[in-house]
Amino acid sequence: MVKPILIIAGTIPIIFAVLLIVPLTNPEIPITAIDPNDIVEIEFTKHHLTSVSFGITERLSAQQTEILVIKNDGELQYTLVNEGSPSTEKISEIDSDKKTKLIAMIKETGFMAIPFDSFVIKDEISDFVKYGVKISYNEKINQLFWPEQEATDQLIPPIITEVEIELESILDSIRE
Repeated sequence: MVKPILIIAGTIPIIFAVLLIVPLTNPEIPITAIDPNDIVEIEFTKHHLTSVSFGITERLSAQQTEILVIKNDGELQYTLVNEGSPSTEKISEIDSDKKTKLIAMIKETGFMAIPFDSFVIKDEISDFVKYGVKISYNEKINQLFWPEQEATDQLIPPIITEVEIELESILDSIRE
């Protein structure tokens, strides 16, 4: 017969595990701290880079660059640059729910406090995508650059990946 003290001691870790797991199952980012008076502008860039060899030296060259600017009033500006010359420009509006979600991701997760780190690109990589985001939040500016995960051995922080996914979905919607 199992002693009651062993049963109680065995259930305590289970209770703690449940208390830790339950908050992690809610992926929704709270938007309660969003202040309508906040001034937020976001500039997202996506560079398709390739290594160009000049005999002895090599350098990275942008074959294509996509620039998405989200202004505080909800205006979207999209520019596609092919090999140095702008080829497409579109102006649109962002859905207020998407804008609120994006601002909540930036404000509530500490995105503005992420320090800028350089990511080392693997030697064997010659073509990759490099992202950049410049966020102006109530006159505070934070700018980050990172490569796609396959181009580096370093871990790209999950919050950067989440913001990238959200901005990519906005890019996809404006390209159409």
